[in-house]
Amino acid sequence: MSYIDGMLEYNKEFVRNKLYEEHQSSKYPNKKVAIITCMDTRLVNLLPAALGLKNGDVKMIKNAGGMVLHAFDSTVRSVIVSVYELGVEHVMVIGHTDCGVSNVSPEGIEGLMIQRGIKQEAIDMVRYCEVDLEKWLKGFDSVETSVKDSVRLLRKHPLIPKDITITGHIIDTVTGELTGIDVE
Repeated sequence: MSYIDGMLEYNKEFVRNKLYEEHQSSKYPNKKVAIITCMDTRLVNLLPAALGLKNGDVKMIKNAGGMVLHAFDSTVRSVIVSVYELGVEHVMVIGHTDCGVSNVSPEGIEGLMIQRGIKQEAIDMVRYCEVDLEKWLKGFDSVETSVKDSVRLLRKHPLIPKDITITGHIIDTVTGELTGIDVE
């Protein structure tokens, strides 16, 4: 049985036993908070536990590195929808220690793509479509700088109201301790 088969089998039991009932909530976040964070597997349970969150409390926006890469990327789109449609009043950008996106090499990823069967022509076509692969795939050297950059971009965004509080933090992936980051 594959991992996916096991998850799907569990899902059948989950529904059959009505375990979903304890997770029911509204689409509107109880705490009026959106969190932008990394997709890191260590944060799946640790981050909500470390902040005392339960289902329905916040909007959780995850991506590789918890980064805002561009003023009009899908992360910013999610923040804007959260603010205007779902009542979010505070955005927390939460990076973490020992992030796998730290020092990611776009050239290395491109090499791995080719090893996995992606043709150079496909990569060239993406570049032809004006996607800057080096910028899009680049990691970061410092999680603190990455968090600051994301917070600054959101604070200066022309479509995010100035009454939205936007803060930066780093969570320790071992202890769950959150450290605030001063962003000028």
